Amino acid sequence: MDFRPTGEQTAAVELAARIFGDLSTHERLTAAGTGSDAGLWKELCAAGLVGAVTDTGLLGLVLLLEEQGRTTAQVPFAVSCVYGLLAVTAHGSPEQRERLLPGIADGTVVVTGAITDPGAMSASSGPSSPAASGSPSPGELTGVLPAVPWLRDATHVLVADGRRRLWLVRAAEAAAREPVELTAPWSAGRLVLEGTPAEQLGGAGAYDDVLATARTAFAGLQAGVCAGSLARAVEHTNTREQFGQPLAVRQGVQLRAADAYMDTEAIRVTAYEAAWRRDEGLPWATHALTAAWWAAEAGRRVVHTGQHLHGGAGADLGHPVHRHFLWGRQLDAHLGCGDELLQELGELIVEGEAGT
Repeated sequence: MDFRPTGEQTAAVELAARIFGDLSTHERLTAAGTGSDAGLWKELCAAGLVGAVTDTGLLGLVLLLEEQGRTTAQVPFAVSCVYGLLAVTAHGSPEQRERLLPGIADGTVVVTGAITDPGAMSASSGPSSPAASGSPSPGELTGVLPAVPWLRDATHVLVADGRRRLWLVRAAEAAAREPVELTAPWSAGRLVLEGTPAEQLGGAGAYDDVLATARTAFAGLQAGVCAGSLARAVEHTNTREQFGQPLAVRQGVQLRAADAYMDTEAIRVTAYEAAWRRDEGLPWATHALTAAWWAAEAGRRVVHTGQHLHGGAGADLGHPVHRHFLWGRQLDAHLGCGDELLQELGELIVEGEAGT
C-alpha cells in the first residue's frame, strides 16, 4: 500500500486548503445559517476541483474532503462528487456521461443521494437495462425520503428502489421538496415522489459500489471534521490558563487529546486504504465498512472531546467548535450507525469465508 499523494493530488489539496481556508470563515458560516455558501461553491467549481476528482480518484476525493471537514464548509462537494461525478463515471451510459458530467464538473448540475433506505422507494420500469440496451431505462418512482442532504441545492437526486437499483430523478420534477433541518447545517430537504419520471443508472453491482464509495468519502470528511475539532481544542488548551498555567499542562487534558488524535488517525488511515483499494481495482467492500465504522464510532468520541476540552465555551452554540460537534454527530449516523455497520461487516466476512 502506498498512500502518498501524487503530484496532481497534492496540487488539488493545496488549492482546496487555500480556498476553504480563505472563504469558509466563521463569519461566512454564521451568515449562511443552515444553507449552503453559493459563493464558495462557485469558487471551488471555477478552480476545477470538482472535475479534478475524475483524475485524482476516490483517494483524491478523500483528501479534498478532509480539507472541507477541517473548516466545515457548507457546500455540496461530497454529495455531488460521490452521487454525481463518480457514480455517473463508473456506471452511467455513454449518453449519460456526455450529458451530465460537464455540468457536474462546472457546478451547474448538483447531484445528491438518498440510497441508504431502498425500501422507501418503489419503481416501475421497462424491461431493458442500461447494460443490455446501451441507454438508461426510463421508469417512475413513488415514495418519501424524509431527509436528503443538500436537497435544497440539488438539480438531480440519486435514489435506490426496493430492488437496489439506482435511479436519477430531476429534483424539479418531484411531487414535493420541503426544507428540513438536520443536526448539521446540510441544506437538507424532504423529498416526495409520486410517479416521478426517473432514469436508471447502472446495473447489477452499481448500488453496492456507490454505497461503499459514499461511506469511504464521508469517512474522509469525518477525518477532516475531527482534525479541525482537535486543532481548535489544542489551540484553546494552550492559550487558556487556569491557576497561572495553560490547561494543556494537565495530564487529563493531554490524555484526552492524545486519544482523540489516535482516533482521528484511525479514521484517516482506514479511509485512505479503502479509497486506495478502489482506485487500484482491488476488493474493498470490507475496507469501506471498516472506514465507515471508525468514522461513526471514533468520530463521535473525537467531537465530544473537542467540545469537552473547550469547557464552558464548548457549550456555546455560536462557538466554531460546536459546528464540528454537529457535523461529527451527523456523520456518525449518516450512512449507518456503528452497531449497524459492525453487523454488516461481520455478515460480509462470514459470507466471504463461506464462499472460500
